[in-house]
Amino acid sequence: MSKKISILIVDDEDSVRDSLFNWFIEDGYHVECAENAKIALSKIELDYFDIILADIKMPGMDGMELLRRIKSLKNESIVIIMTAFATVDTAVQALKDGAFDYITKPFDPDDLSHLIRNASKQILLKQENEILKDRVVTLENVEDIIGNSEAMKKVLRDVESVSQSNSSIIITGESGTGKELIAKAIHSNSSRKYFPLVSVHCGALTESLLESELFGHEKGAFTGAMYNRKGRFEMADNGTIFLDEIATVSPKMQVELLRVLETKAFVRVGGNKEINSDFRVICATNRNLKQMVEEGIFREDLYYRLNVVNIHVPPLRERSGDIPLLTEYFIKKYCTSMNKPSIPIDSSAIKRLEEFDFPGNIRELENMIERAIVIGNGKKITLKDLPLAKNIINTSGESLYEQEKVHILQILNKYDWNISNSAKALKVDRVTLYNKIKKYDLKSSDKNKEK
Repeated sequence: MSKKISILIVDDEDSVRDSLFNWFIEDGYHVECAENAKIALSKIELDYFDIILADIKMPGMDGMELLRRIKSLKNESIVIIMTAFATVDTAVQALKDGAFDYITKPFDPDDLSHLIRNASKQILLKQENEILKDRVVTLENVEDIIGNSEAMKKVLRDVESVSQSNSSIIITGESGTGKELIAKAIHSNSSRKYFPLVSVHCGALTESLLESELFGHEKGAFTGAMYNRKGRFEMADNGTIFLDEIATVSPKMQVELLRVLETKAFVRVGGNKEINSDFRVICATNRNLKQMVEEGIFREDLYYRLNVVNIHVPPLRERSGDIPLLTEYFIKKYCTSMNKPSIPIDSSAIKRLEEFDFPGNIRELENMIERAIVIGNGKKITLKDLPLAKNIINTSGESLYEQEKVHILQILNKYDWNISNSAKALKVDRVTLYNKIKKYDLKSSDKNKEK
């Protein structure tokens, strides 16, 4: 509930102060009085008043000078000038100096009440906007980060502790765990939150395209460069740049990145003018960069420049207790987007979801729930609506580990070990599939091991 609107009455006439004091107290306002501008300023230094009613003619400092003093203090109080000698020039000057309005003596009670109500509405509207603004920031911080598991609580504690620094961060974790959401949470909790968060998916671009994307280019720099183009580092000035799949960057680009991170300066492709940009860098990878450094694939100096802070996002199999919350979130999300009433999920389906290994992590779970809502009967999500059902029903006593291994091998053999097609059929990315092949030590000669 909002606090009472506070009013300060500044007038050298006792009768005016007393009548206005009693009047506004009866209307439910918090009211104080000052007999001159000097006393008013001392009160303003000690407390904040929403509305200040100041007489224009007072001994010593007059109301116009008081108004200018209040505004010079960057005080956001609404000031209304009271005068018995109103002229057009006086009114215009008062408004120019920052007055909300002016009113002439003797007061018409209805006019004054109307003026104070209008001022109060503006104050309350501003308060509501500030509350809404705070709520939006809070929602941005955690809107898609769902989970009460200890693993996720640690991630959120890490987000809170690193957000206010300008240190570089590497977010590690398997594909589909939500690394980009963590980057967004860090940015929106930081002092840079009112500036851009610029994302670049390094793995999706060739070396030359990545160079142009990051640094920009000048007109005529290469075939098709028809105009000057800002790069992502330039766009991220005062904000944050998020480099996803940083492990895929070529050795040449690693050298360029290191230079930019050290100097915060770069030159557009085809240009010669040095451009400066103040940015914070957050990277993400699903690979072991430390191991890549040891193997000579990733530069050690760049690794240490980037890896000031490391936040690891756990895979879904290590936080299976969060699956019911995530499932509920995705059901609401897709039922809303499809204009359907929210539907429950059967407890046996939840149990199976909690038992599943989820090689594609949260992205895979989201895909399953969206599919179940699309193809289901609309009354309840059951086990038969989930694509994992046929893969995890255990009739032979085998572990889920064994069943997943067999299923992946079946898909690989079905597509003649074409990794892209197999990954698409399994609804995971190629890196995840490679990791699974390594985990289960699968080989193309394993055909007779299918069951």
